Amino acid sequence: MKFFLDTAEVDKIKRFADLGLVDGITTNPTLIMKSGKEHKSVIQEIDKIIDGPISVEGIATNAEDIIKEAEEFINWGKNIVVKVPMSEEGIKAVKLLSKRGIKTNVTLVFSAAQALLVAKAGATYVSPFVGRLDDVSFDGIEIIAQIKQIYENYGFKTQILVASVRSPLHVIAAAELGAHVCTMPPEVLEKMFKHPFTDAGLEIFRKDWDKANKIKK
Repeated sequence: MKFFLDTAEVDKIKRFADLGLVDGITTNPTLIMKSGKEHKSVIQEIDKIIDGPISVEGIATNAEDIIKEAEEFINWGKNIVVKVPMSEEGIKAVKLLSKRGIKTNVTLVFSAAQALLVAKAGATYVSPFVGRLDDVSFDGIEIIAQIKQIYENYGFKTQILVASVRSPLHVIAAAELGAHVCTMPPEVLEKMFKHPFTDAGLEIFRKDWDKANKIKK
């Protein structure tokens, strides 16, 4: 499974990239705003750190304007993926962009039916939002299972990029199903390192080391 970070905060991206754990980045206008930097400049800064895909999202809602934004975004870095909203106009744009070899990531997907349309349009990635589905009493991970089965049935090339991830449990469940990518906030990736037994074991080893080195020979 590929790990993407869902953030535009360069310091956090660099921290985990230095560990070899970051395969790509996803951003959106809200994350760009939180970074406190101008859109193009922060994407170009991230591009210097990350060799993998960087998803960039605009605000256009009709196909013509989505394509215009895409034509600008792809000049911002070496591996830009254009995020496109799940809508009739979005799917129209994806079809046209895919024919031109421009990578796309269809966002705000909440059903297997939508994901099927995304794959038929030829998108590079589909982003089902598991956390937001859980918030309204739908099983987000079950949607991933449905999409995975449908894509395998017909040999679709679109990769499943699990989004709106709230905890390590979402990451593990997505991995068990064989999702291609999981994008997560840096805080979720940080939590994946943690386990109380690990912390307790390290503390015991540290105390025993101290005791052993106090023994007089």
